[in-house]
Order: sequence, then C-alpha cells, then structure tokens
Amino acid sequence: MIVETLPVGLLQANCIIVGCEKTNKGAVIDPGGDAETIMCAVRGLGLEIVAVINTHGHVDHMAANDRIKKATGAPIMIGDGDAEMLTSAAKNLSLLAGTAVRSAAADRLLKDGDVVRIGEISLRVLETPGHTQGGICLVGDGKVFTGDTLFAGSVGRTDFPGGSFDDLMVSIKDKLLPLGDDFEVYPGHGPSTTIGEERVSNPFL
Repeated sequence: MIVETLPVGLLQANCIIVGCEKTNKGAVIDPGGDAETIMCAVRGLGLEIVAVINTHGHVDHMAANDRIKKATGAPIMIGDGDAEMLTSAAKNLSLLAGTAVRSAAADRLLKDGDVVRIGEISLRVLETPGHTQGGICLVGDGKVFTGDTLFAGSVGRTDFPGGSFDDLMVSIKDKLLPLGDDFEVYPGHGPSTTIGEERVSNPFL
C-alpha cells in the first residue's frame, strides 16, 4: 500500500493519499485544503483517484473536497452521521474562521463495517463517534487512518457541537485498541504512531 501524508490548510491537517501499487488506483483521505499540492502529489505517484473520503466533517478535513472531485471525478464519501456537515458552513465550523466553506453532498454515506475498495486494497470502515457524531476510521493492510479520533500522544477534542469525551473513549478502546499493537496509526494531525505505542504511553488511555 502506498501512503503519503501531506499537512494542508491553515491548521495543517493531514491529507493522506492511499494507493494500490498493483492497479495504481488511489484515494484521497481528508483533503482539508491546498488542492493543487494534493493533486501534484497524486500525479507524482501516478495514481488514478477513485475515492475522496472524509473521516469527519470539520472544515480542516474537507475544504478541498470539491476541487479534488472536479479534478478526478471521484465520489465523496463520509460517515453517515456527519453528512450534513459537508453542506453547512455552520456545522463544519468554517464560519468560526470567518469564511463559509461548503462541499458537494456526499455520493456515498459510510457505516460501520462498510468496505471501500481502492484497486486491490480494502479499507474497512469503523464508526468512531466522539470527536464528531459521525466520525469514522479506516482500516486496511495493517494500518488505520484515525482522523481526529486518536493522535500520537493525544486524542481528539470533544468540546465542539456533537462531541462526547465518553463516546470517544469507548470508540478508541472498543474499536482501535483491539486492532493490535503492530497496527500503524495515521492520524488527522501530527506524526504517525502505532496502537502499541499509544496503549502504553498515551496519557488519555
């Protein structure tokens, strides 16, 4: 599996490009800004993007949705519970930054256990509410893409509308920790880590 992480936008959220080495199919996870930077990386990797996936609906993870979709023709996907955030500048929190950012509505709403196929790669959807009501993580090939659910040394904030610290802890302990210590974690901000490292050193766990 090809994995390239690009910090994008004002908040330097991690946009992650995932690719299948056998088929050159790819996905863009959380395009939060800097669309041309993302597309330059896609072209450099020689990938055909077949999915744009948002781990949740906050503006720093979806601001470039429309430009990536226009450039690639790929469908936009998001967890069912966060669907309205794409089209509402109030709900995706862009109004807090003084701008009104909206995305086209999702082409596919994802639920727990769904699978997104990227060439020969299968990304399994885990519903992980807490940071937002409809937040998801994506699991495949020994890797988990956690959005703002789990970070290296921290967890997602829960003080925004729809957030719940109790729900976040349940999501992490019931959905992420059981994946196993060797799983590589690619979060929505900051460096990558592993489930094992977070299990023993993350102060929230």
